[in-house]
Amino acid sequence: MQKSIRRRNFIGETASVAAATAFLPYTSLATDNKNKVQPSGKKRLALVGTGDRGSSNWGKSVVNNFAEYVEFVALCDINPKRMEAAKQLIGVDVKCYPAPDFDLMIKETRPDLVIVTTTDCFHEKYIVRAMELGCDVISEKSIAIDADQCQRIADAEVRTGRKVIVGFNVRHMNESIEMKKILLSGELGKVISIDYHEYLDTSHGASYFRRWHGKKAYSGSLLLHKASHHFDLINWLLESEPIDVHAIGKLAFYGHNNNYRGRNCRDCAFTEKCKFYWDMTKDARMMALYGNCEDVDGYFRDGCVWDNEIDIYDTSSVQVNYDNGTQFTYTMNTFLPQEGQRITFFCENGKLDVNLNYSQPWEVAGTFEFRITKDRKTTKYWILKPAEGSHGGADDRLKELIFKPGTKDQFNSRADSRAGIMSSLIGIAARQSIETGKMVQIADLVKFPKVWRG
Repeated sequence: MQKSIRRRNFIGETASVAAATAFLPYTSLATDNKNKVQPSGKKRLALVGTGDRGSSNWGKSVVNNFAEYVEFVALCDINPKRMEAAKQLIGVDVKCYPAPDFDLMIKETRPDLVIVTTTDCFHEKYIVRAMELGCDVISEKSIAIDADQCQRIADAEVRTGRKVIVGFNVRHMNESIEMKKILLSGELGKVISIDYHEYLDTSHGASYFRRWHGKKAYSGSLLLHKASHHFDLINWLLESEPIDVHAIGKLAFYGHNNNYRGRNCRDCAFTEKCKFYWDMTKDARMMALYGNCEDVDGYFRDGCVWDNEIDIYDTSSVQVNYDNGTQFTYTMNTFLPQEGQRITFFCENGKLDVNLNYSQPWEVAGTFEFRITKDRKTTKYWILKPAEGSHGGADDRLKELIFKPGTKDQFNSRADSRAGIMSSLIGIAARQSIETGKMVQIADLVKFPKVWRG
């Protein structure tokens, strides 16, 4: 079995370089005249982590749709083959920097924004270092996977005066905006409690267990990588913050719960009998970014879902108390025959039921059913459809808000570092509660700076 994923040591090779310049201001790293950059009027972007999400959503999509406002100046990754493949897929002619040269990349290319799409456990390292070098940051969720990382990000933002934006695209989906409008209208009054059930099927759900996400050391568990979206959604809808968390969870389906396993699908002896067999060779993009790069970092994108090293939870339940008095219950199951969500808001003047039925895995496609019930005789039902585009149009809406000057943020949808940290802290607290059997107080995890802009 694969004992380590060397690509996931992404930041380790940068440690000596970073340590040497850890407290140098950005200006001191960029005073050489030959490195001076003539202003173009566009925001200058550097992308760290050139895997699928980075090269597509934060790479090619940005180039195709926002070139009027931004331009890429550099790419960075631990795997030089992946960087070159991503460079071609994104369609940019920029310099590629190996991970140990992150500081050099900032010095030479002078980005305004560093986009961080590495493995989750390394987000904090690049977020903090980029801010120390004078850059603002866009980070994929989750912003951090443990409390110490959250603390360092909050402290660095105060210390450097830079800012972080978190890529919570769920806030920008049609169904999320609809929920926000309903709650803001006051029609249902105060939200007393919420039930939220996440259903992942054996296509989408299983995909997390093939990848680095299946190990807590890299993802913090799906209570961070996946559920941080949902926790942030509730935080945003309620305009409130969590106080305490209690959770249960276990690995009941994937990982060790099978009597056969292999290293990865392409080299497996059980392809005929395993219903989770995936032929990655039929996906040209996956082969370009991962299959053809394995010899460099030893990372297998089509890893075995029965890997004995998988240690995240595939079923979990979380209870959260909020500072406005709302009680929130969340469940996630990742091995189901259907994909979707069921969310119910129990309010003073009735309840709101939201059923999200996904007809296809991976993409938001299907129908979103809304029902407001006031009493036994008064109910209102309607169907909402997703917008066009990736993740129901949410990805482009998010990027428009970030990159296009003058875009109105009607519902305070742009997520800052505080939003990112608060969503992560729910997942961190849930994981800690599962491990200890105790309720966890959010205030015990992080000491928030008094002057934090957040």
